[in-house]
Amino acid sequence: MSNTKATGVAYLDPEFSTCYATEEIGYALAAQGSVTQGSSKSTGVTLNESMGQITMNNATLNTLTNVTFTLTNNLISAKDVIILNVGSGATSGAYNCWISSMSAGTCTITLRNISGGNLSEAVVINFAIIHGQ
Repeated sequence: MSNTKATGVAYLDPEFSTCYATEEIGYALAAQGSVTQGSSKSTGVTLNESMGQITMNNATLNTLTNVTFTLTNNLISAKDVIILNVGSGATSGAYNCWISSMSAGTCTITLRNISGGNLSEAVVINFAIIHGQ
């Protein structure tokens, strides 16, 4: 294919597969998406992509307070790992985020304001699913 370039090598053996990359690896543009929360920071969202961005509602989140919402995604299995981080739209260092529970087709994401003040920001959370079997 004219648009491809070898960036690593993969080895298959009876125990496991290993992939070494010499350049970036990740999901193609077609596997990415975005969604925006509706009425509050606790409003659930649906995004059926392997990676994407969730733009949260800009409602106030008080200092040292958590908010949790549900991400519905039909690509999530119970054996997957979901990586996420605060991407943009937020005061630097003001939030922590994590997956607080997960099952097939859904996970809950928790965002905590650690800034020392109340904030009203449309925080963007980036996520990527590492698919298990």
